[in-house]
Amino acid sequence: MYRLYDYLPSGNGYKVRLVLKYLRLPYELVEMDIKAGATRAPEFLAKNANGRIPLLEVPGRGYLAESHAIIHFLAADSLLVPNDAWQQAQMWHWLCFEQYNLEPNIGTARFWRVSQKRTPEELGDKLVEKLAKGAEALAVLERQLTGRSWVLGEQHSLADVSLYAYTHVAPEAGLTLEPYPEIRAWIRRIEAEPYWEPISAR
Repeated sequence: MYRLYDYLPSGNGYKVRLVLKYLRLPYELVEMDIKAGATRAPEFLAKNANGRIPLLEVPGRGYLAESHAIIHFLAADSLLVPNDAWQQAQMWHWLCFEQYNLEPNIGTARFWRVSQKRTPEELGDKLVEKLAKGAEALAVLERQLTGRSWVLGEQHSLADVSLYAYTHVAPEAGLTLEPYPEIRAWIRRIEAEPYWEPISAR
């Protein structure tokens, strides 16, 4: 059985949990309190020298870090990964976009405000910059979803799972989704999927 080391409010860990549920794969959850430094303890660093979650323990293989590496490993032979090489490349384009444009801005702002309980006044210009870049990322995603059911068109894929994780909680970071009707409709479609479950608010 897989063992997943995770911090439940994390969108990166949430992606992995959604894919595990989609694929109906049993796993053991090991909750890590990153605020208390659990991923910096020597015993965890021996598993992942980068000291981050999520981390998947794969029986007989070892430890796999980085959310996109994990979800691709799990879903490689499923309907979440297109067979066509061009579509696969498009999927990876959006996975990279999520990690470079969306997660560092919306995810970081949400962590500051939800997990660290910091106020906009405390964060000042740092928060303003993150939210501005987050809004730019949402605008790009809105354009991509226009006229499409899913990010890649008509095929639900890992791109949707990955982008959904932090997009749907953008209001927790301080960004309203009101200007993005395509995103809001796409979120409703994902939340109607049988594998969906809410992210932890802790």
